[in-house]
Amino acid sequence: MKDKKTTTEKDKQLEQYEVDYKDKALTTRQGLKVNDTNNSLKAGVRGATLLEDFLLREKIHNFDHERIPERIVHARGSAAHGYFELYESIEEYSKAGIFTDTARKTPVFVRFSTVAGSKGSTDLARDVRGFAVKFYTEEGTWDLVGNNMPVFFIQDAMKFPDLVHSVKPEPNNEIPQAASAHDTFYDFVSLTTETLHNHIWVMSDRGIPRSLRMMEGFGIHTFRLINKKGKAHFVKFHWKPKLGVHSVTWDEAVKISGADSDFHRRDLWDAIEAGQYPEWELGLQIIPEEDEHKFDFDLLDPTKLIPEEMVPVKIIGKMVLNRNPENFFAETEQVAFLPGNIVPGIDFTNDPLLQGRLFSYRDTQLSRLGSHNFHQIPINRPVAAVHTNQRDGHMQMEIPKGQTAYFPNSLSGGCPYLSTFEEGGFESYQERIDANKIRSRSESFSDHFSQPALFYRSLAPWEKKHVMNAYSFELGKCNHEHIKSRMLWLIAQIDDSLAKEVADNLGMKVPDDIERPINQAIGANANVEDHQPKEKKIYLEESPELSQANTKFDTIATRQIAFLVANGFNLKAFNTMKKALEAENAMVKLIAPFGGTVVCDEKKEHKVNASIMTTESVLFDAIYVPGGKKSVDALLSKSKFIKFINEAFKHCKAIAVDDEGEDVLDASAVGEHKDDKAIFINKNPKDFIKAIAQHRNWDRMEIAEDVAV
Repeated sequence: MKDKKTTTEKDKQLEQYEVDYKDKALTTRQGLKVNDTNNSLKAGVRGATLLEDFLLREKIHNFDHERIPERIVHARGSAAHGYFELYESIEEYSKAGIFTDTARKTPVFVRFSTVAGSKGSTDLARDVRGFAVKFYTEEGTWDLVGNNMPVFFIQDAMKFPDLVHSVKPEPNNEIPQAASAHDTFYDFVSLTTETLHNHIWVMSDRGIPRSLRMMEGFGIHTFRLINKKGKAHFVKFHWKPKLGVHSVTWDEAVKISGADSDFHRRDLWDAIEAGQYPEWELGLQIIPEEDEHKFDFDLLDPTKLIPEEMVPVKIIGKMVLNRNPENFFAETEQVAFLPGNIVPGIDFTNDPLLQGRLFSYRDTQLSRLGSHNFHQIPINRPVAAVHTNQRDGHMQMEIPKGQTAYFPNSLSGGCPYLSTFEEGGFESYQERIDANKIRSRSESFSDHFSQPALFYRSLAPWEKKHVMNAYSFELGKCNHEHIKSRMLWLIAQIDDSLAKEVADNLGMKVPDDIERPINQAIGANANVEDHQPKEKKIYLEESPELSQANTKFDTIATRQIAFLVANGFNLKAFNTMKKALEAENAMVKLIAPFGGTVVCDEKKEHKVNASIMTTESVLFDAIYVPGGKKSVDALLSKSKFIKFINEAFKHCKAIAVDDEGEDVLDASAVGEHKDDKAIFINKNPKDFIKAIAQHRNWDRMEIAEDVAV
């Protein structure tokens, strides 16, 4: 009876929603009916967004002020100080000092973040990661505000509030936290097909990185570089991690969230404290302006990438993070990134998402930090000299001197004066504009299927398997059949076999056709131009750089290696392995049946890093068990050590044992698979090291899936 009553109440609630919202036209806050909430007002379909767009400003302004003081998006963050240095000058492309002066060491502050979750959410959510870099240059502050994926969900800033509202916890019950696996998000995605490219990146292993130090960063948008002669080139920015691009599996991510929800934050902090400084190289994809229209996609579309096979990435410098913040709130929380912070030699394009961000970020910082003087907070202060006529306001922390605060003036000798172009004064790039004022979107933005399909074709088999599992899990969490059916049809536009596998897992069939998503989204009577997605095209069979199978596998630096030990372990084998791993800058951790210390077979005490009851296999990259019968017998008496081994095997990690340590393998699921290429018994440590550097033995994946833990 109770269940029946609950169902009835829900039905009544849904009926009331229909009464409240049926036949209600969308309006502004002043009651003005709106006929397009998908596109900003532009000077031509590919032109700049116009300041007069009051609909865009109202929508974004209200969105930016919805929450305080936590960031609306990117609330969960970690950060570090460091520096950037240039390998070679690119003065033929840009006059920016950071790109021309190889003698400089430019200070930077970098903040990494998840997007959807609140400040207290887990680090291991499946999500896009923010990758924002503040360069304190001599010409002013430059903020490169990007993500760990090269494309974004949407094409126009007008849609950003809708995207975030859909992925955030549903407003009626504030569920789920830091997760996209729910109806409102997939309702939006399935009706907004421009999201599909970024979405499949999130469904891939890129959505759950092994470490913040092991993920790429991208500027996302196409920017401009301007040289001293005023010549412009288009550019896309890439950060390439020296440690390679590596991820964890979804099963691990779920368990890590329970074992250590601060896993990424702790990993970054500990690596820097240990002197293992994270490094990335900065690469540029540079395109002559005259080549703007030579591609099968639009350079101004932020949901598109330029395959590296078409335009190679030119590496020009590196960034090193070598100092942790001294105060989390003062630095990591109060740092304010603005895409509008640029320096001479860098300029914007008419990317409609970038154009909206130029307004939105400043507006958000005013809401969060309480004053237009947020640039005076220490972490936000430029190193370049500041002389301005802007005055007063809440939280003014400086004491401006002098009688004048206007220009022109004669009482202060005309100072502060205006700088010429030659003196480093900023001048916006002079782009010819001749267009109609219009609220629309260029047809060149209408290809929504080709690049998601290219991405999927480029993945290794194990990556494709993970994408299929991710779609199956996420859609399995949705309750509405029509949303799942619509998503299956869209996935089929990317890849038929992928859609079929996901459909089988959902107990559904891929529909032959559906009502076109955009028609469903805007309504049959809406006075809006219908931009349906175009048919998929193939301009590259695959792009190997898109697969993590082609990342760096040449180092085990900072990898966490669990040594399973108890009283009586073999010190000689232990020391041989430990010395070899630490010589490669791996981090050895002793896991024992208890905390405190353990005593080896030579009666020496060794500090334990964690007892078996306080840690989990998913927190480590590989496992080693030294010999010593007494030690091994003690390990076998605790069932969790066997679980530890089984779980590492399930997650395709390297495992090494010496002498009696083989008994632990025989007691686990590994016993039947000791011929596995990443299982080592009495082998040279160099073999173990090579296997750890490979990150995983994915050949094991089909066998390992059936291992119970």
